[in-house]
Amino acid sequence: MRTFTKALNTVATTVALAIAGAAASAEKWDMPMAYAATNYHSEMGVVFADKVREYTGGEIDITVHPGGSLFKGGEIKRAVQTGQAPIGERFMSAHANEAPLLGWDNLPFIATTYEQNSALWAAAKSKVNAQLSDLNLVALYTCPWPGQGFYFNKEVSSSKDTQGVKFRSYNTATATFAEELGMIPVQVEAAELSQALATGVAQSFISSGSTGYDRKVWEHLSHYYKVNAWLPRNYVIINKGVWEGMSADMQAGIQKAADETGAACAAKSAELANWYFEQLEANGMKVADAGSEFLSELEAIGAKMTADWLAVVGADGQAILDAYNAN
Repeated sequence: MRTFTKALNTVATTVALAIAGAAASAEKWDMPMAYAATNYHSEMGVVFADKVREYTGGEIDITVHPGGSLFKGGEIKRAVQTGQAPIGERFMSAHANEAPLLGWDNLPFIATTYEQNSALWAAAKSKVNAQLSDLNLVALYTCPWPGQGFYFNKEVSSSKDTQGVKFRSYNTATATFAEELGMIPVQVEAAELSQALATGVAQSFISSGSTGYDRKVWEHLSHYYKVNAWLPRNYVIINKGVWEGMSADMQAGIQKAADETGAACAAKSAELANWYFEQLEANGMKVADAGSEFLSELEAIGAKMTADWLAVVGADGQAILDAYNAN
């Protein structure tokens, strides 16, 4: 009996050492994310990290750093490109100034529902992936935000009401919208939005109900106008060299985690879209559809922006729209 007990203890010790050894040998990755820990994108980042841990048998251990705590939003892509972080998440169209093709999801009024946005992404995916490869990046999954609308601190019925308003922009498309409406664009990251509104650096912005809820913008603004101009996407990117240096089995495990998380994240976005509006209203904001005059102006600006994008991007951009419109 004593011999049997000793053998069991030996086995238990061996297993414990094996587990400890596996944990010690796990490759640890830091994953910077730009949005608050309570935002569904960041929550899904944690889900993704857990799935990667599971599907790689613990060989990849990802720690998520939300809210721009490791790298600010504008620094994340560069950090992943240069290997300062092996993986990270960023707003795709934030890079449209460097690579205009990446503004595919900010073409106003082209795809205004989740179903249309998904079809547009299917049409754009191969072109986008080729562009990212040139930037030393690989996209693992993408996830849409709800439709974009306008936040103001007053009632707005047309561009007559927007002249001179300081407008928080997050990419070239939003800056263009601001300028066309007579507003003054100011580049502000999501993590800095509350402070910008509190100090008057920004008085308006375009985003989904999610950002307004996360940042409690009802403390500074009074009106939200539903426009659904576009449904932009975040994407989780990995350094191309890191990705290509992994075994096929490891890549398969990570991609499985990415595919499952991307699908769950899109579903969560759709589930929350109207809930965010309810929360804005519950906290005193007026939430309404944009009026016909304002919407007409926005659609005219959108058509011009799409034409300008095609003029810059050329054949690849036209191929994306042709593929999308063919469905």
